[in-house]
Amino acid sequence: MIRTVPTSGNEEIKLYLRTYYSLLRSTREVQIKTLIEAHKRINSALHLHADKPKLDIAAFTYAILRLPTCIEHTRLVVMGQSETVFAQHGYANVESWAQVSAPGRRRRSFFDGKNTLAVYIASRSDIDDLVPLLTAYQIERRKLYNRLNQPKIIADLEELCDKGGIPDKEALKKLAKNADIAIKDLRRLVTLWQEKTAERLLIIARDKHELALRSLAGSLADYKRATRRWWRNIERNLPDIAFDERPIYFVSSNTHTLANLLSGYALHIEPALEDFINARGSDLLRQEYRDILEQNVPSSHENFLYYTLKKYEAEHDNSREARLAHERSVGIARIPSAHAFDIEMQVVAINHLNAHGMDGRLRVPGVEKLSRSNALILNIDYPLGMAAYQVLTEIARNIAEMRGIYIMGKAATLNGRIGDVAIPNVVHDEHSLNTYLFNNCFKADDVAPWLVYGTVMDNQKAITVPGTFLQNEGYMSVFYQEGYTDMEMEAGPYLSGIYEMVRPTRHPYNELVNLYQAPFPVGILHYASDTPFSKGTNLGAQNLSYFGMDPTYATMIAILRSILTAEVEAIS
Repeated sequence: MIRTVPTSGNEEIKLYLRTYYSLLRSTREVQIKTLIEAHKRINSALHLHADKPKLDIAAFTYAILRLPTCIEHTRLVVMGQSETVFAQHGYANVESWAQVSAPGRRRRSFFDGKNTLAVYIASRSDIDDLVPLLTAYQIERRKLYNRLNQPKIIADLEELCDKGGIPDKEALKKLAKNADIAIKDLRRLVTLWQEKTAERLLIIARDKHELALRSLAGSLADYKRATRRWWRNIERNLPDIAFDERPIYFVSSNTHTLANLLSGYALHIEPALEDFINARGSDLLRQEYRDILEQNVPSSHENFLYYTLKKYEAEHDNSREARLAHERSVGIARIPSAHAFDIEMQVVAINHLNAHGMDGRLRVPGVEKLSRSNALILNIDYPLGMAAYQVLTEIARNIAEMRGIYIMGKAATLNGRIGDVAIPNVVHDEHSLNTYLFNNCFKADDVAPWLVYGTVMDNQKAITVPGTFLQNEGYMSVFYQEGYTDMEMEAGPYLSGIYEMVRPTRHPYNELVNLYQAPFPVGILHYASDTPFSKGTNLGAQNLSYFGMDPTYATMIAILRSILTAEVEAIS
């Protein structure tokens, strides 16, 4: 075995993992409170004040953004890989329960309306994500309960509920003083909860709330069966496409950037969007649009329209159906996920694309030749951690020719700022302990022309971590000393999948792996969404908002230009 990077020496994280996996082997539920001490000992970079009386509002908001709202009424969270697994353990017809979701995490979940939440897990990474989230939530919720559980505060919150739920400036000052909570922390909760603020604080104030967790018996075979079921859903929805007869470009990104750029729908309805901005947009939105038109700011006109389109659709009932119809007319089919995997796929028939209607930044030389292509682009809503390996290997089993694999993902940066783009050519994977060396088909010059506000850094070294909470300053510092500056969750599993696509064996363990000879382009682009060395600065503490679209569209433009250029060359 070759150790390619020094061990972090952080036994606390390993102990935490061993603790909850050993407890989850139990056939009975596990109280989250039994994990609190192990959670505190890891000194997570996302939970700086876990072991202190001080309220860690950044960790709390990070958690509640990634848990369904019904968590405040939940007593038991049950994890399983399929409806069959749930039924075998006494939870029949969980998919008839109310489906619930969280704004910051895609995970298929169902609530029984009483106190049980059923959560589908697609891989071990879901466990490594969900357990620390629930534990962090439990810790910080208990701190809030201890501050709010006073008759005077409960009476004030009841009064606020009757007055609309949002505390005004004076009510906020009074609540902050009586509960010993910083005003800025309360303002963050108001920003998240709006008119539900008083109601949710009242729920916390009245109920100490203890969570429990149960993992149903599941195996690697269960995960593979769930992945296979996900792929069969795609085949059923597109019976006229023979995936094993068409060249494939695989993209892992999100559900909006690729479709918006290739369809050009927002550009097509700009007059309607302009009317919406003037009639319904905020002062800030109207001013930004004027500044862009008058070239007072460098912001992208197209990106701003894509941002506005989302707001427009939220207020116009039929607008989403109109957009989907337009996408279908230019060869873009969306297949929503079903059952365990909450991963949408978009299948793009390149020969149906309208070269003149797509975003002008994609019009590469020879783009008119694409009408002669028989290739497909498969774009998936990027999965979490090890689910990436399962999805890619399942797709590879069902196609004939892979012409390129392109990964766009978000990461924590140790040497940059939020909105920067990192292009790695070395990835250390904490799942397999392999360090992968590969020829990233992207360079800084491929992204920089389309990025307005950030910086592009190529020749970087990335590390794939098992979970967002499962890192601390000591852990990060060790890798930073070795030049690793880019921390994320999917690149390693994808590279393990690529290894098995180009070699005759399963991916190795704890080795230095050379993938330079891959027979198709491999491109990985990460945009920075967190700066963990900045204390308490993460997506629980701030919102990327409109400017967060800058790096996502810049990276997707680079990916699509690479694909379209390659396909033009293949046709020629």
